Amino acid sequence: MKIAIGCDHAAYTFKEEIKAYLTAQGHTLIDKGCHSAERADYPDYGIAVGEAVARGEVERGIVICGSGIGISIAANKVKGVRCALCLDVNMAHLSRQHNDANVLAMGARLIDVEMGKAIVDEWLAAEFEGGRHIGRIAKISNYEE
Repeated sequence: MKIAIGCDHAAYTFKEEIKAYLTAQGHTLIDKGCHSAERADYPDYGIAVGEAVARGEVERGIVICGSGIGISIAANKVKGVRCALCLDVNMAHLSRQHNDANVLAMGARLIDVEMGKAIVDEWLAAEFEGGRHIGRIAKISNYEE
């Protein structure tokens, strides 16, 4: 799968570990930054990943900051993005199954890398259930218009 990934300075090391993990699994990662642990503003990277997803350059996106909150808010400002902040595997599963989330957000200061890997695995494996959820997602999309 082709995945865009981005983070701020607080999550740089976390992002690099997730990136290496996914690359080893055969995924193609497009790194939208940041590229060091020097201070960086999360909106720049949340929006960049969101735009890559919305334009269809990648199938999914992953964004990470200290808490995951700010970068998820930024990503969700991009039309067509459904970014879910997930702190455990159940949230990751439900974000795909019920919400068809196309961007995953995580908080590097709230979970460890091993939990991050488990969340990513579940999020990539889970499928959208459709059914009763289609109309709900359509309401969100319609509001964006």
